[in-house]
Amino acid sequence: MGNVVVAAAVSLDGFVADTEDQVGPLFDWYGNGPVEVYGTDHGRPFQVSAASAEYMKSTWPRIRSCIIGRHLFDLTNGWGGVPAVGDRVFVVTHEPPTDWPFPDAPFTFVSGVEEAIAQAKAHAGDGDVTITGGNITGQAIAAGLVDEIAYSLVPVVFGSGVRFFGDYLGPEVLLDNPRVVEGDRVTHLHYRVSKG
Repeated sequence: MGNVVVAAAVSLDGFVADTEDQVGPLFDWYGNGPVEVYGTDHGRPFQVSAASAEYMKSTWPRIRSCIIGRHLFDLTNGWGGVPAVGDRVFVVTHEPPTDWPFPDAPFTFVSGVEEAIAQAKAHAGDGDVTITGGNITGQAIAAGLVDEIAYSLVPVVFGSGVRFFGDYLGPEVLLDNPRVVEGDRVTHLHYRVSKG
C-alpha cells in the first residue's frame, strides 16, 4: 500500500500562497537550475538544482493520484486537463464544473476529503497519493489519514496568505525526524507522521 503525502512549496512562515493566491518566489526553485525534470506533462519541464532533481526523481515516480481543492482547480483550470504529477486528479468540491472544456481528462470530482482519499488510494494501489497544501491538508490530518509531509521550504516570509495546514485546529501531531535535501532557494523537508 502506498502513502498519503501532503506536499507543497511553503514560505518560512507557513504559507503556500499570498492573500491574492499568488505564489511569488515560492516556485522560483522550479526554474533556477541546470537539471531538467518532468512530472506527468512532458511539455512542462522543470529546471532545478541537482539536489532538488534527485529528490523529485525519488518521490514523483511513486505518485499515482493527486488530491486538490476546487479553488486550486479553478485557479489552474485543472492544468489544461493534464495532471501536474501522477495519472489521476481527485478534486474536492460540492459543485463539480458543468462547462469544463476537458471532460475526458483524468479528473474525478468528489464531495469530501475522506471520500477523495479513499478513491485516490484505490486508484493508486501500491503508489502514493499526494494532497496539496491548504484546508484539505488540515482536514486530512485531522482525520488521521496522512502518512507523510513533504514540505519544500522557501526562504521568504509572506506575513499572511493561504496556510499550508489551512485552518487546522486539531490535536498535536508528532512527526519523525525529516529527510533533509538542500536545493537552491529551497530546502526539502520530508517527514513521516509518527503513528506510535
